Amino acid sequence: MSDSPSGDADPVVIVGMAVEAPGGVDTPQAYWSLLSEQREALGPFPTDRGWSVRDLLAGSRRDGFKRIHDMGGFLTGAAAFDPAFFGISPREAIAMDPQQRVALRVAWRALENTGVNPDDLEGHDVGCYIGASVTGYGPDMAEYSAHSGHLITGTALGVISGRIAYTLGLAGPALTIDASCASALAAFHVAVQSVRAGDCDMALAGGVCVMGSPGFFVEFAKQHALSDDGHCRPYSAQCSGTVWAEGAAMFVLQRRSAALRAGHHILAEIAASCVNQDGRTTGLTAPSGAAQAKLFGRAIRTAGVRPEDVDLIEGHGTGTRLGDRTELRSLTETYGATEPGRGAFLGSVKSNVGHSQAAAGALGLAKVLVAAEHATIPASLHIEQVSREIDWDSQGLRPATAPQPWSATDGRRVAAVSAFGMSGTNAHVIVAVPDGEAA
Repeated sequence: MSDSPSGDADPVVIVGMAVEAPGGVDTPQAYWSLLSEQREALGPFPTDRGWSVRDLLAGSRRDGFKRIHDMGGFLTGAAAFDPAFFGISPREAIAMDPQQRVALRVAWRALENTGVNPDDLEGHDVGCYIGASVTGYGPDMAEYSAHSGHLITGTALGVISGRIAYTLGLAGPALTIDASCASALAAFHVAVQSVRAGDCDMALAGGVCVMGSPGFFVEFAKQHALSDDGHCRPYSAQCSGTVWAEGAAMFVLQRRSAALRAGHHILAEIAASCVNQDGRTTGLTAPSGAAQAKLFGRAIRTAGVRPEDVDLIEGHGTGTRLGDRTELRSLTETYGATEPGRGAFLGSVKSNVGHSQAAAGALGLAKVLVAAEHATIPASLHIEQVSREIDWDSQGLRPATAPQPWSATDGRRVAAVSAFGMSGTNAHVIVAVPDGEAA
């Protein structure tokens, strides 16, 4: 009998990763430092992107808008790119959406983290699955500019994955998936299925978000869904809205047998990855608790684990009142079935780095992996008072208000990661992290 939680004799595993996050984070080690030191990596709007920051902040005070605070989670290295290294001309590089640049860089680092020379992959059946959304970079293509001729590829969403495949010569499928804030985990899900089906022998999977304009702040201000004070407070009684951010994380996937043959270190096994849709709700962007609960239940069954086997839930946790309330109630339907005081710890990295939109699920998964490596569940910030939407004492969930030791059970640590998109797409992943070196 297989020792895989899902019963798969040869499961898909994660063998490498790379991450970029606000606060200057550009390695998994730096990411763990941010989490373990309980730092918030939010800061003022960038002044080097041509944004009219003063007008943006002043305009939010007009009637019908919620105030926009001068706070967000921005990548310090968003503009840092070495085009010559990747064989790209300087003029083309400027025309490229920064999401292409960051995704290319993070994909390269993920392969290096795996112990693979990216230059050795040309012609191999390696897939590339990237979650991303349009964020408003670049001039109108209908207007002639110094960058005309490169804008069509520089700003096309599908080229984010295609650029990586072209640069590295990858011969497997290359897909960019836009499922709004569920994009990264949706792309991850498709990558897992593709490796399992034999579409590719190895896959890069993850998500990226770099804001080309401050438009998301304006839209959420109009919807009164931005944070009142510029802090993201998931699962807190004081939550008042989200804070937008940027980030990227990439993972390298293989079958376990292939990973062991190649001598790759197994970071985690994918016990389950599931995706569904809200369908018709009270509004286009309104979440469905019933759809979320159905997804959680399917993931648990697919993984072949019990709710009480899951130690950590890295939730979507945007800090919006409607979103958090819906998520908490749906979580208790599946994960609240455990004995009170013994359930999974619940947190969200958005409390540290803000809501990185299409990349959010990937940053959540990266948090789980570095936390398991250090056998510690990090604190979720800004939960001075827990949400009153559920009875925490009786419903089998525990807020991660302080760091907790994370002991292995039966040689593994089990965690779940969620991402929900305003498009109605819901994604949930369960991973089992082996304790120590994989044998």
